[in-house]
Amino acid sequence: MIFAAGLGTRLRPLTDRMPKALVPVAGKPMLERVILKLKEAGFTDLTVNIHHFGEQIVDFLEARHHFGVDIHISDERDLLLDTGGGIRKARPWLDGDEPFLVHNADIWSDVDLQALYRRHVQSQAEATLLVSRRQTSRYLLLDDDNCLQGWVNKQTHEVKPADIRYREGAFQEMAFGGIQVISPSLFRYMEGSEWEGKFSITPFYLSVCRKVCIQGAPAEGIRWFDIGRPETLAQAEAYLQITGVDG
Repeated sequence: MIFAAGLGTRLRPLTDRMPKALVPVAGKPMLERVILKLKEAGFTDLTVNIHHFGEQIVDFLEARHHFGVDIHISDERDLLLDTGGGIRKARPWLDGDEPFLVHNADIWSDVDLQALYRRHVQSQAEATLLVSRRQTSRYLLLDDDNCLQGWVNKQTHEVKPADIRYREGAFQEMAFGGIQVISPSLFRYMEGSEWEGKFSITPFYLSVCRKVCIQGAPAEGIRWFDIGRPETLAQAEAYLQITGVDG
């Protein structure tokens, strides 16, 4: 699944006339780069959620014959559902016997998606999140086995779950990288009324991490850009132009 429904407020005024997912990065729309990377990694059945200027994404995909893969549209134009709600709405296309990979449209990296997927399949985890030690304000708290235990906001000092005993150095503090692999079995925890409509996937993970392993997959030695911000979009463009990387 590709998250392409965001409002892209950080990229205004570019997103005043187009969806964030179609903002070009070194001459190629973000969404196209993600689709081609997924296709190269062997993914042939994709779901793309839409909201902001959603019809432009539909037209873009149709004009390119869906890049030769099966693409389903999860339409959130009536209500933007955030990451958790978006996954739950797309369940008809994601449920089944195989794990599914979720990729933010505004993330560019050279991470090996096949290796990330294999890591999940070979583990006992119900979700595997790409993480790194980069500087941010919000961190996932992982134990020595890389299983999620909590979350902390270093600016506000907010900690979740409320009963977690947090202190500096007690956990691995990792930043989420916008790419994850999820086993459909996790949907059984989304069936309660508290997970209806709009919700973020992070509070959901924190609500189940004591029951199942939500694991982090530390990324080392990779190039990674959050291309949803002007300054990092410029950095990604410079890197892609210099290196000539096409994906």
